[in-house]
Amino acid sequence: MATRSMAIHIDEGRIRRDLTVRKAGKIGMILEPLFAYFFLWAPIIVLVVFSFNDSRSVATWRGFTLRWYGNILSGAVGAEARFSTELMLSALGTSLVVALIATLIATVIGTAVSMSLVRGNYPGKSLVDGLLLLPVVIPEITQAVSLLLFFSAIFDFVGTTTGVRLSPGIGTVIIGHVVFNISYVAIVVRARLADMNPHLEEAASDLGANPWRTFWRVTFPLILPGIISGALLAFTLSLDDFVVTFFNSGPGTTTLPVYVYGLIKLSVSPEINALSTLMLLASTVLIGISMALQGRNAGRG
Repeated sequence: MATRSMAIHIDEGRIRRDLTVRKAGKIGMILEPLFAYFFLWAPIIVLVVFSFNDSRSVATWRGFTLRWYGNILSGAVGAEARFSTELMLSALGTSLVVALIATLIATVIGTAVSMSLVRGNYPGKSLVDGLLLLPVVIPEITQAVSLLLFFSAIFDFVGTTTGVRLSPGIGTVIIGHVVFNISYVAIVVRARLADMNPHLEEAASDLGANPWRTFWRVTFPLILPGIISGALLAFTLSLDDFVVTFFNSGPGTTTLPVYVYGLIKLSVSPEINALSTLMLLASTVLIGISMALQGRNAGRG
């Protein structure tokens, strides 16, 4: 039998080009996240750095100082500080009240919704699942305007039928925060429920526990870290929210983000940089605690 010899031709130039493209792709995969994080964090880093600048101008660096933080803590007001600690503390108090109440309500409702989605089986479950993600994916400005129109329609209806004139205030702000916080709490708690072994609840039922006792004795202790994580996330989002608060607040309902916005309408003073840095620090700590709790949940699961 005759055999044929086949010559294999190797295109070294093409191989070199392919290797060059691969190397460029690897470099691009490294540089792309670096550039993304740089543009994301560069403005925040500049804000933090200039909160320690010994100059009111953000164009020049004149040395390190804690004077602007001192102005915030001491309540200095006037030509030097151009800042009112009393108004800031009042706005902070309003933010804390709104965040605490909204977080409490959203945590209870979000936990119940997550339980129904993971353990329940009822008509319209897929619809509820889809609606749960709406506050997360829709633009915040859209949500704020829709809430404003909703409250306006409700106030007009109440005024027409009862003659009582209602106006936006701390109640409308709390409702607005509850609306978007429910989704975040439910998503976090739902993830914990999905990882939990359902046989534990079945064992409790087999031993004679009713659904209510099963929840408090078995389910609740196991998902408690997830509930705390969702509550911390909701509290942070509520504390930092501006758009929903701005559109749905009324006279005398000034939260800290809205107060900061009112300050920068005139000028960006170093006290604003210092206050923003403190808000950033508080948010980072709360988010860090939430992520640590979720990581511990994943480790135990």
